[in-house]
Amino acid sequence: MKWSPSDCAPGDMIRVRIGSVFHYGIFVSEDEVIAFGMPPLPDFGSDPDRFLVCATDIDTFCCGKIPEVGTPDRSEKKKRFSADETIARARARIGEGGYHIIRNNCEHFAYECAFGEHRSLQEEAVFRVWSKKSPLIKKRD
Repeated sequence: MKWSPSDCAPGDMIRVRIGSVFHYGIFVSEDEVIAFGMPPLPDFGSDPDRFLVCATDIDTFCCGKIPEVGTPDRSEKKKRFSADETIARARARIGEGGYHIIRNNCEHFAYECAFGEHRSLQEEAVFRVWSKKSPLIKKRD
C-alpha cells in the first residue's frame, strides 16, 4: 500500500497521523468516515470499552491534519473489495467493540473492510522491533 495526500473517494482507506501513530478509516463522504474509535486524542481517554466502530465527519476524523489515501499495489488490487462493498462492510460494523491497541485496532478494521484481512502494518512493525530485541517475543498466528 502506498500512502499519499490526495482527494478522497468513496470506499478509500484513509489515514491521518496523530502523534506517533496513524488513525485509519474508510472514507464514504465529507460527512462520513467510518473508523474504529475516535482519533487518539488526550480528551478521549484510554478506556478500550469507549472505542467503538463509529461514523464521523472528515474534519473530526482528521483533527486538523491532512488525510492520506491508500493506493493498493498490484497484488493488493486483486484482493481489494469494490468501493460499495468496502463501505457496506464498514457500515455493517458500526457499534462494534472489542478494541485492543495492538491486536484489534483502527488499522485492522480498515484492512478488514477493504481486503477482508485482519492486518495492521503498525502491529507488524512493532513485532519486528520487539523480536530483534527479544527472541522470546513471537508474532501471533
